[in-house]
Parts: sequence; C-alpha cells; structure tokens
Amino acid sequence: MQADRAETLRYLGYRGQEIDQQTQKLLDEVILEIERDSLPKSVYQEYPCQVKGNQIAVGQLTITSTNLAKNLKGCESVVLLAATIGRAADFMIKKYSVVNIAKAAVTQAAGAACIESYVDEVEAAIRQEAMKRGMYLRPRFSPGYGDFPLEYQKDIFEILECSKRIGVTLTEGNLMMPSKSVTALIGLTTKERESCQMKTCIQCEKRDCEFRKEETGE
Repeated sequence: MQADRAETLRYLGYRGQEIDQQTQKLLDEVILEIERDSLPKSVYQEYPCQVKGNQIAVGQLTITSTNLAKNLKGCESVVLLAATIGRAADFMIKKYSVVNIAKAAVTQAAGAACIESYVDEVEAAIRQEAMKRGMYLRPRFSPGYGDFPLEYQKDIFEILECSKRIGVTLTEGNLMMPSKSVTALIGLTTKERESCQMKTCIQCEKRDCEFRKEETGE
C-alpha cells in the first residue's frame, strides 16, 4: 500500500497547480508516517447474484437500489469486500488537529488516498482470480453511493464478520471505524466488453459508459 501523491493533492483541492515547499514538506512527512504505521487488512467473499428490476439478490441478502441494479445487470456473481488501513490515520488526525491543523488536513487526504490505493490492490487480486475462470469485473460500488442506502453496511458487516476478521466496527450512523475503511460490491461478468479495467471513472475517457459514476471532484 502506498499513498498516491496525485490523489492526495486532489483530495486537498489541488488541480494541477504547483505546491509550495511547506505543503511538500508536510506531504512527505505525513505519507512517510502513514505508510509506516498503517496495518492494511481485507476480507472478501463471492456470492451468486440475481437482478430483477431494482431488486438484487446477493446470496441470502436482498438489496433495493436502481443504481446498483444497473451496475450489476447481467452479472452471475458478486464479490462482497471490506478493507481498512487500520487506525494510524485516525490517531494522526486526532493528534495533529490539536497541534497542526494543516498537517491534520494533509493526513485526512493521504489517508483517503491510502485506502483507495489498498482497495485497488485487493481488487487487482480479485481480478486475477476471476480471469482464471473467464470472469471480468464491473466497477466497485459502495453503500451510500447513489440510491444504495448506507444502512446495508450492517448486512455486509454481518456477512463478512468485519469486526472479527479485520477489526472494523460500525457506529450507530453506519459509519466505519477506523474511518479509512471501505466496503463495496464488485460484480463479475463473463462479458469482457462490459467489464472495467480503470481504477476510477475520472481516469477513464469512455464518457458513454453505462456504468460511469458522476465526477464529484472528491
């Protein structure tokens, strides 16, 4: 796992402009610390999938979401995934919020970039496993995006035993702790032309893709 510097700067609001020496120094210090102290963990499992209208059956779980149904249409199975980089980023943010607000902001951005980088690594491993069976991946889709309710976090956590297996818990509002954690569904299809090889929709030039997510700039 490595913090993507370009992604970290994007989370900080930079759009191609040069950064000053002070920001560069903060970036170097934060990335060194967060990469050194993070403890990435993940768990994932594949389940049969059926889509009817806006209803998606993933194993014994039934989900209602038009956006997710569109993403998974035609998929024979789905991988449920949970991943975290551990508590280091949260501890750093808490510490620096008291003594150095700018450094806390950089830590927040670097932590977000780190968990995305780690999930990309996990997804790459899933992709390799799937391709051996002639299967291809759809873009990953997380609770809270579009009309896929955040409340489904509870079901994913129960199915994957996230607290026991990777040490991630849920708050009453269905937010994950440690905060730099991700859950997602990844559809598997036999049709390569309907798959996705890009890390994010922002990187992709295929503007007419039916699975494309809106670019929020976050």
